[in-house]
Amino acid sequence: MTPGDGRIFPLPRKPRGVFCGPQYEGAAVQQDNPDLTFITPTAPVANETHGGRAKCLQRLVRLDLPVPRTVALSFDEVHRIAQGVMPDMKALLAPLDEGSLLCVRPSSEDPDWGGPGAVLNIGMNGARLAALSAQIGESAARKLFARFIQTYSIQVARLDPDMFDDLDLEAEDVCDVALAAYEDEAEEPFPQDPGVQLAGVLRSMARAWEGTSARLLRQAKGAPADAGLGLVVQEMVLGLGRGECGSGVLQLVNSITGHPQITGRYMSQSQGRDALDGGAESLFLEKDPRGPSLEELAPEAFEALKLDAALMRERLREEMQIEFTIENGAVHILDGVRVQRSSRAAVRIAVQLAKDGIIPKEEALIRIEPRALNELLHRQVDPDAPRDVVGTGVAASPGAASGRIVFTAAEAQASAARGEPCVLVRRETNPEDIRGMHAASAVLTERGGTTSHAAVIGRGLGLPCVVGASSIRFQMRKKTIVAPDGREFREGDVITIDGSEGEVLAGEPAMLEAALDDAFQALMTWADEARDIDVRANADTPADARTARNFNAGGIGLCRTEHMFFEADRLTVMREMIFANAAGDRRSALDQLLPMQRADFTELFRIMEGMPVCIRLFDPPLHEFLPSERTGLRDLAEALNLPLSDVTRRVEALEEYNPMLGMRGVRLGITVPEIYDMQARAIFEATIEASREGEPIVPEIMIPLVSAKREVELVKTRVDAVAAAVRTEKGVDFDYRLGVMVETPRAALRAEDIAPHCHFFSFGTNDLTQMTYGLSRDDAGRFMSTYVQQGVYPEDPFHTLDADGVGELLKLGAERGRKGQPDLTLSVCGEHGGSPESIDFCRKAGINYVSCSPFRVPVARLAAAQLAIRDKIG
Repeated sequence: MTPGDGRIFPLPRKPRGVFCGPQYEGAAVQQDNPDLTFITPTAPVANETHGGRAKCLQRLVRLDLPVPRTVALSFDEVHRIAQGVMPDMKALLAPLDEGSLLCVRPSSEDPDWGGPGAVLNIGMNGARLAALSAQIGESAARKLFARFIQTYSIQVARLDPDMFDDLDLEAEDVCDVALAAYEDEAEEPFPQDPGVQLAGVLRSMARAWEGTSARLLRQAKGAPADAGLGLVVQEMVLGLGRGECGSGVLQLVNSITGHPQITGRYMSQSQGRDALDGGAESLFLEKDPRGPSLEELAPEAFEALKLDAALMRERLREEMQIEFTIENGAVHILDGVRVQRSSRAAVRIAVQLAKDGIIPKEEALIRIEPRALNELLHRQVDPDAPRDVVGTGVAASPGAASGRIVFTAAEAQASAARGEPCVLVRRETNPEDIRGMHAASAVLTERGGTTSHAAVIGRGLGLPCVVGASSIRFQMRKKTIVAPDGREFREGDVITIDGSEGEVLAGEPAMLEAALDDAFQALMTWADEARDIDVRANADTPADARTARNFNAGGIGLCRTEHMFFEADRLTVMREMIFANAAGDRRSALDQLLPMQRADFTELFRIMEGMPVCIRLFDPPLHEFLPSERTGLRDLAEALNLPLSDVTRRVEALEEYNPMLGMRGVRLGITVPEIYDMQARAIFEATIEASREGEPIVPEIMIPLVSAKREVELVKTRVDAVAAAVRTEKGVDFDYRLGVMVETPRAALRAEDIAPHCHFFSFGTNDLTQMTYGLSRDDAGRFMSTYVQQGVYPEDPFHTLDADGVGELLKLGAERGRKGQPDLTLSVCGEHGGSPESIDFCRKAGINYVSCSPFRVPVARLAAAQLAIRDKIG
């Protein structure tokens, strides 16, 4: 044992070989049979042909662990059985002791794909009942036989389970009653021949695997439609008898935390996994003040189990759960399976295995599913907590949070002021709701998809969010939501948003807190050493920037400046600017916003400490800053000291039929240039201010929604003029980089013309996808699941970058852009930047960095590392 770490390592052991003696003389031929394979250290058993359980048992045999004799049936053999072609039962049983009871367990290629339930005690009959009565006692033998009749009737003969509801296992005639019930229901005697019983079990399990329901279930878990099933036939170690006998499971780590901890249960006079369901009859493994333990009851067996588990961990290079049986004090290992684990446990287990030198760091990185990191970064619903599902939607932003229902941003702010967590419920969010989203614990919307406003802002804030919850009726006037089952939830009722699963839950289930512990930090350090593409964060506020730094982002790849204008004191000034009729009046209003913007940028630069910060100039259409409801219009008229009719006419005049394709982005910057002039000045003055205290800042200024070279020329001329003016006024020189956001197909196609005027291109894949497909990213969620299910699209293109269509435009833009400007820096700053599949595409396309929401940065860093490692190993 290594001092202080609580781990157990194997010590020298006496040989416990089981492959010697006359009982194995007939097994040599059988172990070479590829379809009915007696498991020995050298038998031809593989995960791809016999399944994971069979292969694991062979590994345990190679470790000289006390494994009962086992025969493995290949995928091909089980498929033939399902078609009605039975194997040579004599050959199958030849390596096994003629007097042994048997069990059959499934062995699929991936244990997560499931399989039919195990069947124990095959071979139990009247003759065996008499022999076992003398060995383990009449009562225990009767119960064993009765349970086998019950199991065989339900799982093999497919008889009605209700026929055994009144079966009294303590009655002396329980076996006769069970046999009579079987014969009455099946209209034939219960099979007494062990070979017939075994054949029935094999046939039943094979056909169950190939049935339609089972196939659909495993396909839902990611299994191919033609996934094979192996079966293992193993001699039973009863776990019943007059000495210390029983069964249990043991593992060396906690499945939730991954910390070293001997966990599991043991129950005397039991079989299989009875100990896990045994309640008060089950024993702890280690000494425990809560009750008796195996360590006290059978200390030698307990020590042997710890050694076996430590040896398996070291030699199988994995944390394993042992299923064991004790018979007269001797330990037998029936099975070893990979320990079930939460995401946080998976990280700690992989890191600890690497630190102990059992696996290399690269393998530790590969073992962690990047998206699983979301469970570490956010609170999650406890997997053991009951879930009362109200409705479902799109899982738009991971994590879970509970709170009282509120229906407006103002109510969310009021709730936060009272210290009460709340869930903001909206049909769909818009920029006016950002303050409410900041105040809320979670967000639920009726409309939207993975790149809708609520989804994008939610991910940026680390706010659990479910969008597109169309199964729920939103009654905004009544301030209620109605579940599909008719339950009504009013303002003030507590619900929980599970943004990882896309579910809305009633009440407040138990939660698991976020865990950015030492294991997570170690994994991320190794990931940064391995990856070959940079990862930045999309950050609009100082809080976002701090989160980005905490997650070791390589800078800010997208700062959306318009989000800074929705604070109450700024919104009024912004509206004054919109209502101004002359350039001078607009400049006067913008002069009030200038110091606010300058302060924002200065703080961003200081937080990032010299790291690159890419600031996108103002992008949205102006109508987003204006009220649409009568009350809001009256308030605005009062604030601006204008007649309500004038305000209403002005708001109506700014409305557009398709605002996402209207006067926004660079079009607004050219039409109302005072906005970009103010922003450029704020950036340059903040650059000078922040550079006084540290390294010189080189800001990156990005022009949105470009589609023509002339647009860039016009904006660049004005930005250069502002830079020259600031240099002259302040007497300080500085550098900056100018680039464009490529989010229109034309910009990608004409990249060679545009690039000579730029230092960088940033592909805005959200809008580029929207324009390439002709899809509204806010509305596509209504039909996208149907499209994916029916194979129209392989994946939601707003979730995983469309490599064939949008990807082709991206590659064309990259190639043509670098043809026009060889030193052009390329990036992807849409939400695709955090998708592992999309990062793979970006690496191959020569993209320099990806940028994503701050809470997706660790996911992107790990995904990038895994892709680089896989490339190295081929």
